[in-house]
Amino acid sequence: MYNEQFQLLLHFFKALADESRLKIIGVLANQDCSVEELAVLLELKEPTISHHLMKLKELDLVSMCPQGNTHFYRLESETLQNLSKKVFTPEKIASSIENFDSDVWANRVSQNYIEGEEPIQRLKEIPASRKKRLVILKWLVSKFEEQIQYSERSVNEILKRYHPDYATLRRELIDNQLMQRENGVYWRL
Repeated sequence: MYNEQFQLLLHFFKALADESRLKIIGVLANQDCSVEELAVLLELKEPTISHHLMKLKELDLVSMCPQGNTHFYRLESETLQNLSKKVFTPEKIASSIENFDSDVWANRVSQNYIEGEEPIQRLKEIPASRKKRLVILKWLVSKFEEQIQYSERSVNEILKRYHPDYATLRRELIDNQLMQRENGVYWRL
C-alpha cells in the first residue's frame, strides 16, 4: 500500500509540476476543448498540447471524447475529488514516508543541549529557538510524575537539578501547556 500510494503521489506531482499542464487543467475546468483550441488559447503547438494531455490522461485527470473528426478533452473532476479523499489527507501523506523516525531531530537537539548521562544530566543552556526549546521542555516535563501534585518549591527543586534558571523553565512549562498551575499547585499534563 505504501509504495502504491507514494508512486501515485509522485506521478501526480510530476504531472502537475509543469506550468502548461496546470494551464490546461485550468482551461478544461471551465470547458471541454480540442487540441487545436487548447493550442490557440495557450499559445502552444498542437504536438506540445498532445504530449501534455497524454501525461494528464495517464493519471485519469483528463478524458477524451471523439465528436466526428475532432477529439474533445475534459477534466475528470471526479478523479481529482477521489484523489483528494484517497491521498491528500495529512494522515495519508504522513504515511507515505516509510520508516521515518520523527525522533531523530529531537534526539539531535537533546544531544546539543543536554550534557551528562542519566541520572546526572544538566541543561547546558535554554534554547532560543521555540521549536528546540519545546524539545527540551518535553524532556524536562518527563522528570515529573503524572497525576502527582507538586508545590512550587518542589517544582523549583526538580528544575534546579537541570538548570539554574528554574523560574524561566517553570514558566515555559506552563506557557507551553506541559504543566498546569492552580493556587501554587503544579501538575504534569
